[in-house]
Amino acid sequence: MTTTGFLPITREEMEDRGITQPDFVYVTGDAYVDHPSFGHAIITRILEAHGYSVCIISQPDWKDEKSISIFGCPRLGFLVSSGNMDSMVNHYFVSRKRRPSDAYTPGGEAGKRPDHATVVYCNLIRRVYRTVPVIIGGIEASLRRMAHYDYWSDSFKRSILLDSQADLISYGMGEKSIVEIADALNSGIEVKDISFIPGTVYKTKDISGIYDGIILPSYEDMKEDKKKYAESFMVQYSNTDPFNGKALLEGYPGGQYVVQNPPSEPLSTEEMDAVYALPYMRTYHPSYEEKGGVPAISEIKFSLISNRGCFGGCNFCALTFHQGRTVQVRSHESILEEAELIIKDPDFKGYIHDVGGPTANFRAPSCEKQLTQGVCKNRQCLFPKPCPNLKADHQDYLELLRSLRALPGVKKVFIRSGIRFDYLLADKDDTFFRELVNYHISGQLKVAPEHISDAVLTRMGKPENAVYERFRKKYKKLNDELGKNQFLVPYLMSSHPGSTLKEAVELAEYLRDLGYMPEQVQDFYPTPSTVSTVMYYTGIDPRDGRPVYICRNPHDKAMQRALIQYRNPKNYDLVLEALTKAGRTDLIGFDKKCLIRPRKQTDNRGTAAAGNGKGYDRAKGKTEGRPAKKKTIRNVHKKK
Repeated sequence: MTTTGFLPITREEMEDRGITQPDFVYVTGDAYVDHPSFGHAIITRILEAHGYSVCIISQPDWKDEKSISIFGCPRLGFLVSSGNMDSMVNHYFVSRKRRPSDAYTPGGEAGKRPDHATVVYCNLIRRVYRTVPVIIGGIEASLRRMAHYDYWSDSFKRSILLDSQADLISYGMGEKSIVEIADALNSGIEVKDISFIPGTVYKTKDISGIYDGIILPSYEDMKEDKKKYAESFMVQYSNTDPFNGKALLEGYPGGQYVVQNPPSEPLSTEEMDAVYALPYMRTYHPSYEEKGGVPAISEIKFSLISNRGCFGGCNFCALTFHQGRTVQVRSHESILEEAELIIKDPDFKGYIHDVGGPTANFRAPSCEKQLTQGVCKNRQCLFPKPCPNLKADHQDYLELLRSLRALPGVKKVFIRSGIRFDYLLADKDDTFFRELVNYHISGQLKVAPEHISDAVLTRMGKPENAVYERFRKKYKKLNDELGKNQFLVPYLMSSHPGSTLKEAVELAEYLRDLGYMPEQVQDFYPTPSTVSTVMYYTGIDPRDGRPVYICRNPHDKAMQRALIQYRNPKNYDLVLEALTKAGRTDLIGFDKKCLIRPRKQTDNRGTAAAGNGKGYDRAKGKTEGRPAKKKTIRNVHKKK
C-alpha cells in the first residue's frame, strides 16, 4: 500500500518521511481526507508549506490514552478539531435521536468520535501531556469560542477554551492565524504569552494591556439573566469584521477572562489561489479503502469551491461567525486549473457537480467599502431590502461558468450550492438568470425561501415572501421561453422562533395552492452562535430586545412539521390536531381548499358515515356508497 504524498497517520509513515519528532500533531474527529473541502487538509498543508512537519491522528480512541501518543510529544504543540461538522450536529437529529451513519468516517460508520469531541480530545491530551501547547480550531471550537447555549444538554456553557483546557482558539477559517501561531511558538514565545494574533481567543487574568476592548457581561451574569446573554451576543455579532471589530472580554469566576481578538483579515484572491494550489491528494487515505472509503468524498470530488464568506445574513446560519460577511474569491485561472485536475480523474464522467460556496452567486464583496472600512455594524446587505450600495453583478460568475463549460471533456456544469434569489433579482441584467436555467440545472433548482409568513421571515432575516414569488414566476417564465421542464425545490423550515401554529397553517395553505408537498422538511435546529439560537434560548430577539414566540415542545414541533407535509397519511392525526388547536377546522372537509377530509365515523348500525353521510376511506382512496371520481383520487393522492 503506497501512501506517498499523504501526511503521516502512523508512526511507520512518519519514520518513512524521516521525521523523528513532528512539529505538530493534528487530532481530528474526521477520517483523513486530503482535499481542500476538509479543514484539516488545508491547515496541515499550509503548515507543511511553511516548513513545519505535521502528523495526523484521525478519530483516536478517546478511551485509550495510548491513541493520542502514537507520534510522541510534538515539538510545538497539538492542533485539535472535531472535524468538518460540530460533533453534536454530526451525531444527532434535531429530535436528539442518534444519526445512524457518519459520512466523515470510513464506511459511514457511526460512533467513531465522542460527543463534544474537541473537549474530549483535549482532555485526553492533557492527561498524557500536561504542558504541551494545545490549539483548537474548526467549526466546533469557532462557534463555541465564547459562552454559548448548548441545545443538546439544554444548558448555558462556558467558552470551549476553558472546558477543553486548551491554550488558544484559532477561530474562523484559520489559514493566517495558524501560521502566526506556529511562527510564534517556533521563535520561543511561550503559548501563554501569545495574545496578539488576530483570529485567536486566549485566556488571561491580566487585561491591563488590552487597548480599546469591550467588556461583555460576565458568564455568571449571563447565566443568571438571559437578557444579558442576548445583549452580549449582539455585541459579538457586531464585531465579527476585521476592519472595525474590537477585542471582546468575557469574565469568569476567579478573575479570569476569555479574550477574543478581532478576526483575521480576509484572504486576497492571490492568497485564496495559493491555498487551493497546495499539493492535495484530493481523496481519502488509502488505508480506508478496505472499509469502502469515506462517503463524504462523493459530495465534493467533482465540485469546485469558488468563494467563501456570505453577506446574506440568515439568522439561523453561523457563517457570519465563522467565515465572516466579506466574500473572498479564487481567480478564474485557479478554478480552471482545479477543473483540469478533476477532468483527469478516471472516475470523471463529464459532469462538474457544483461551482460555488456558502452562496454560489456571490463572487465579490457586496460593496466597495467593505475591503477598507468593513461591513456595516448596524445593517444587513440584503435584509429587509437590498442596500442602496449593494453591487448586484453576476458578470464575473457568468464568465467563469462559460469558461468551465468550454473545457474539453466537460458535458455539464451544475450549480448545487445555494442561489440567493433576492440577490439574483437585484441584478437588472437577466443574462445570468437565463443561462442558469439553460445550462446549469439538473432538472430541478433548490432554493431556500424557508417560509412564506413575513412575520417568520423577519425573524429569519430572510426577504419577504413577495420576493420569492417574483423569483418563482420569473423562473417559470424563463423555463417556458427556453423550452425547459425544470422545477423549483424550495427548502422549508418548521418551528423557527416566531412561528406559531397560525403561521404553520398559512404555509400549509400556500403549499396546497402551489400543488406541492415537500419530501423533506427541516425542523429548526438550534446550533451555537446564531441569532436564531439566541432567540430560542432567551425568548428574545437580540436585534430589538422584543419577546419572540418559541416552539419548544416536541409534540408542538411535530404538528408544525406535519402541516407542511399534510398530504402524507402518516401525518393525518397530527394535522387534525393542529388544525383543531389553531381554530382552523374550516380546513377539514371535502372542499378543494381543505387540507384533510374528516375522519371516517361509524353510526349505530355499523355503517360508515362522515360529514355528508358518506364515509371516506383514505386507504382505498374512494368514497363509500358511490364510485370514486378519478379527479378526487388524483387530488388526494397525487404528489403535485
